[in-house]
Amino acid sequence: MGAAVFLAAVLFGVRTLRAQDDGSDESKIRRGFEIAPVPLNLAHKNRALVGLGSYIVNGVSGCNGCHSAGPQTEFLPGGNPYFGQAEAINPATYLGGGRDFGPYPSAASPTHIISRNLTPDHTGLPIGGDTFEEFRDTIRTGVDPDQLHPNLPPPFAGTLLQIMPWYEYKNMTDRDLRAIYEYLSAVPCHAGPNHVC
Repeated sequence: MGAAVFLAAVLFGVRTLRAQDDGSDESKIRRGFEIAPVPLNLAHKNRALVGLGSYIVNGVSGCNGCHSAGPQTEFLPGGNPYFGQAEAINPATYLGGGRDFGPYPSAASPTHIISRNLTPDHTGLPIGGDTFEEFRDTIRTGVDPDQLHPNLPPPFAGTLLQIMPWYEYKNMTDRDLRAIYEYLSAVPCHAGPNHVC
């Protein structure tokens, strides 16, 4: 029987999977820790969820692209991959928010949508002190808990997040959302407007 399996593998080109590419949670957790661009506070955190959250935030979703102050501060000098440089995330702005997406929904609009700071505040909770339930509800519904731009003209619904792709992320499992939340709880705080460390 073993010889038949070996022969089939040779004849049909079946490759042996390795731990680093087997798609398991363990490989994603390990990869998440490898790609985390900042030191993580694991005290009182679920280590597996932090690693999985890092994998989702940094390896799948690219959250820092919007939740930093923008391309000019997202990378360290000499670390911008779009310039053909080896990537080096700027830890001083990582997930600290502040990116201005400009006038929205048109160039004449007085409304500017600014990305939120996702790092923990003085409470130790991420996203300005949101509980997991609040974070999950925001992702599931798109309802903006801070109502930062209710003056958007129709057909836009000012009660909903407009730039954030919550309509895609809402389909994530509760476990994946919990992992993201746990990871965001483990990153360093970045002080900013209405965000005290």
